[in-house]
Amino acid sequence: MKNIGVLNYLKISLQHALYLLHHGMLEDANRNLSQAETWRYGEKSSSQEILINLVQAYKELLQYYTWSQKKMELSMLDEDDYAYSTKTRNMLSHSWKTSVHICALVKIPGVWDPFVKSYVEMLEFHGDQDGARKVLTNYAYDEKFPSNPNAHVYLYNFLKREKAPRAKLLSVLKILHELVPSHKLMLEFHKLLRKSEKEEHHKLGLVVLFRILDFAGCTKNITAWKYLAKYLRQILMENHLAWVQEEWNSRKNWWPIFHFSYFWAKSDWKEDRELACEKAFVAGILLGKGCRYFRYILKQDDQVLRKKIKQIKKSVKKYSVVSPGV
Repeated sequence: MKNIGVLNYLKISLQHALYLLHHGMLEDANRNLSQAETWRYGEKSSSQEILINLVQAYKELLQYYTWSQKKMELSMLDEDDYAYSTKTRNMLSHSWKTSVHICALVKIPGVWDPFVKSYVEMLEFHGDQDGARKVLTNYAYDEKFPSNPNAHVYLYNFLKREKAPRAKLLSVLKILHELVPSHKLMLEFHKLLRKSEKEEHHKLGLVVLFRILDFAGCTKNITAWKYLAKYLRQILMENHLAWVQEEWNSRKNWWPIFHFSYFWAKSDWKEDRELACEKAFVAGILLGKGCRYFRYILKQDDQVLRKKIKQIKKSVKKYSVVSPGV
């Protein structure tokens, strides 16, 4: 391989190792990375040093894979068993050696998701919560690193495991919301906002739900529609009509076709009647009883959902933001 070009040897070795990893040839990949790790040509440049770090880190990632398998085996042993304590000592030693090069790599600005996750897992296994928190915080907030939604996901999950205060969890998810409004954690963000005592958080909770449903990939998310239906009823009961109008004004020209057309009413009723009922309530609240989606669902006869449909009709009549008669 060295005949291909000495200047590109490290890159080619790394690409070859990734190919081997992709095809499950772990031993061959490890051997390839070990050879590349010891190779030098001329004076070490900064770019060459980064590649060497990357080669070493991928080698450590392979060792992490072995370590994680041992960790799985450990979880199946009785903690009082002698074999448990022996394996634990071996794993502590192994993880310490494995994490050295990964630690160096994740300090270099870049996107290092698999390395950060494995490194943090090993730090947590060591009981080094402070170290793990520091790594994740730097990865998420250091301005030298590129914007990366996953960094905030990892930090949030770590803080959640630590049972961190709600304020900390909210601050992390708020940034994630700005980066990826449709992320699956946004429903969790909404629930945390709803539990807050601050009115601004309650208002943001509504924004979060509307923004989730702005995305085509979320149109069938029944949980999001359930949350929105329930929350609309709640905030209208609390006389926050202005909040609803503020969100609806920027969507009233495209949401009716995007979500509440006659086509979608028929399709949703056929595929998921529970979803159709939640959407019908939201449609009635936002567009009034004249909405075609709302009217179509109300005309359907379903013994199981008959009571629910009657409740929807009653609630829409009471809480719709559209003037009566429209």
